[in-house]
Amino acid sequence: MLRKRLQKTATAVLAAAILLGGSVNAPAPASAEEYDDFIRGVDVSMLSMVEDLGGQFYSDNVEGDALEILHDNGANYVRLKLWVDPYDANGNPYGGGTNDFETTLALAKRADALGMGILINFHLSDWWTDPAKQIKPKAWVGLSFSSLKTTLYNYMKNTLDDFADEGIIPDMIQVGNEIPTGILHTDGKVGDGNDDFSDLAELLGSAIDGVRDSAASNAKIILHLDHGGDNGLYLWWFGNLLAADATLDFDIIGLSFYPMWHGTMSDLQYNLNDISKRYDKDVLIVETAYAYTLDDGDGAGNVFISGDENIAGYPATPQGQFDFMNDLESIILNVPDSRGLGYFYWEPTWLPVEDAVWGTAAGVAYANDSVTPTNTWDNLTLFDFDGNALSSMNLLNEPTPNLLTNPSFEADGYTNTPSGWNVWLPSGVSATTVKTESSYAFDGDYKLTFWNSSSYSGSIYKTFTGLENGTYSFSVWAMTNGDQTTLQLYAKNYGGAELNTTIGTSDINWNLFTIDNIVVTNGTCEIGIYTVAGANDWLNLDKAMFRKVE
Repeated sequence: MLRKRLQKTATAVLAAAILLGGSVNAPAPASAEEYDDFIRGVDVSMLSMVEDLGGQFYSDNVEGDALEILHDNGANYVRLKLWVDPYDANGNPYGGGTNDFETTLALAKRADALGMGILINFHLSDWWTDPAKQIKPKAWVGLSFSSLKTTLYNYMKNTLDDFADEGIIPDMIQVGNEIPTGILHTDGKVGDGNDDFSDLAELLGSAIDGVRDSAASNAKIILHLDHGGDNGLYLWWFGNLLAADATLDFDIIGLSFYPMWHGTMSDLQYNLNDISKRYDKDVLIVETAYAYTLDDGDGAGNVFISGDENIAGYPATPQGQFDFMNDLESIILNVPDSRGLGYFYWEPTWLPVEDAVWGTAAGVAYANDSVTPTNTWDNLTLFDFDGNALSSMNLLNEPTPNLLTNPSFEADGYTNTPSGWNVWLPSGVSATTVKTESSYAFDGDYKLTFWNSSSYSGSIYKTFTGLENGTYSFSVWAMTNGDQTTLQLYAKNYGGAELNTTIGTSDINWNLFTIDNIVVTNGTCEIGIYTVAGANDWLNLDKAMFRKVE
């Protein structure tokens, strides 16, 4: 089971000590317990293959174990794929890690020895699965639907019991890998005009029953789709699935999100917020990665090329890699009600060593493919081509705390003076212009509202002293009619020129507005939201965040 749940509530004692109109010293860093179970995972399913083929790993020019290096830099979970029988009739391996039970078990034991959480990703196939291919295991071909369900149940239960016999009880179980088209084609296939999810629901139910009846009965169960920014896909898929079986026993919606392929960061944020609330599930990015270079380690081509920088919005550098992951982390932390669990970085150790490719000739034949197996991932790892840990590996560090002590305006109930914030209104403007309200909040029960029947101006703000110098980010969720003369986030008195971000019209949905790259050099910073508004102009605010990112 999950070791803990991420807690992001305000510190009541500190909030109560902050007086209206004053400044506040930066809070002490969050306790180790507050953020250590935010999942900073790594999918290292192909690590054994890379090591067996001669891959070596280094940190500060000292050779070491790749998994230990990742763990020492903050990784607290592993995700490991599992194939049923990744060998042909003559015993030739399919490659791509050849993740049979023994290979996956050995990696799981290494992670467990480091105290890392474990996610087992059951592909329910003998080799790679994805939306385009969900090939039924060889031994399961020809089974009746009833026999297939029984076989699937027994496979899940027996495999997890076998892991337990070896001392491994996974914390999380993924039933299928990127399954928008279903599992075990064609029995569990959906899409292409087929919106009948009844067979798929039965198969997933059998697999889940096998988990619940195994030694890993308390594991959190994940259902995983790709294209994390495509809200329509998730509503179609989970809507049809739950219509077929509203009692299906799963805990987490898993998403793949690669910003060069799967939509914008705003698309992802909207989807995470929507599906976590709509389906009452936690959400987890189970696959993500970004390039640190456009160079090609093995000369066989890359999947991330120059044009992808423009699509994704980050340079292919270690800093760009870090910045993407930091922004992704902020998005996950911004999911309401602490529903965002974290992320897994996909294959950070897939070095361009000879023959460390996604498949063998036997694997290509099994999948009826014609593409020559290569390693096109070598510029998206967290080690350079020679196995040296990149500076960006610190993206795996624990999330830095939100320094705001009443970020969602929950501390006081109804009030005109929210704890942890300063309110400024010109003389003659009613104090009721700024107030907390309990209707249609974004996060929790309350939001902060600006409104007056006459023209007005005003702001809420927070002044920090005693900050550690470095780079900070300030964000807030907002809704507004958008007719104000001025409506903006600001950051000032931090050692540089004042920074501003306009809060645009967002009168239907909550939207996130952010100021990045607040480089504090003097230990202080004032952040706030300021408006000059006409009569009846309104603004709702919720879930603000101010945190150090570098």
